[in-house]
Amino acid sequence: MSSNSEIPIDFSNPAVRDYMSLVRLQVLTPLSLLINIATALVCSFVLHPSLGDVTRSHPASISPWAPAIAAYIFAVYLGQVGYCILLVFARKPETKSTIIKGVGLALVIANWVMAGWAIAWVFEAFLTSTVLLGILTLLLIYSNVVLIVYHVPTWHRPLDLAFIHAPVRLFLILPLSVLFPYSLFITLGHGWDPAHPDQSDRNQWEGFAYLLVINIFGVLIIALRQDWVWFLGATWVCVSIWLNGRDPMPIYIIAIIFTVLHPITLIVTIFAKHFASRRQEGRIRLLSDEESAHQGQTLGGHEVQGDWS
Repeated sequence: MSSNSEIPIDFSNPAVRDYMSLVRLQVLTPLSLLINIATALVCSFVLHPSLGDVTRSHPASISPWAPAIAAYIFAVYLGQVGYCILLVFARKPETKSTIIKGVGLALVIANWVMAGWAIAWVFEAFLTSTVLLGILTLLLIYSNVVLIVYHVPTWHRPLDLAFIHAPVRLFLILPLSVLFPYSLFITLGHGWDPAHPDQSDRNQWEGFAYLLVINIFGVLIIALRQDWVWFLGATWVCVSIWLNGRDPMPIYIIAIIFTVLHPITLIVTIFAKHFASRRQEGRIRLLSDEESAHQGQTLGGHEVQGDWS
């Protein structure tokens, strides 16, 4: 027998394809995350101007406070580290299916795109930055829709919730809520000179409209799904906007309003769902008691008839 004989592998077998996909993700996902983190660190602490410097020197109607956004990105990185660990130690078939078919290569590509955006932002290539953020947003929208529709999050698999659904959703909220519109406004020339704060009210209503629409959308998601991840991410973004202190007054007010409205929506919908379920249980119990009483009366009637016959 030849020592160079090939091992037969049936790549048409779905199980084999899934295994190879998982192995590929186990290699590419940590690598892409490492490149994303390294690029962010270099662009923040080595290059000049840094990510924060460019943000501070180009205010617009929606301008986040750089330290708050940095903390948000750090939280996304932590979630992805947990995801990478889950990639290696996942044993449940449902978890593996969620990783392979729900997230897949979208997160890998998103990390690469995020790294490219950091470089474009530091070099003030705002058109490239906007295009990359648009691609990033579309990638993450696709991944989140697939996760929600085909891999429904459940508390029966808490690790899936914490390290698959939560990081991917948090990752989406950042460009969708603030980074993409901010970069777009700068690209369109709708920013203002930080040396002239009296110009801050220019083009303020487009920022107000975007912030209003995206946060109403967020409130609907929180209300319909009791989505604590969206509540956390959207509230964090709103806080980062009003902490900046340089945004126009309408932007400042709407950011504060939704900072309060997001948690209120979550709390109210959770209690409403709880009371609705309790009421439904009470109705079912009442109907069950009535049916039992009716059956008892019926049986009692038969027994009386039997005694008189």
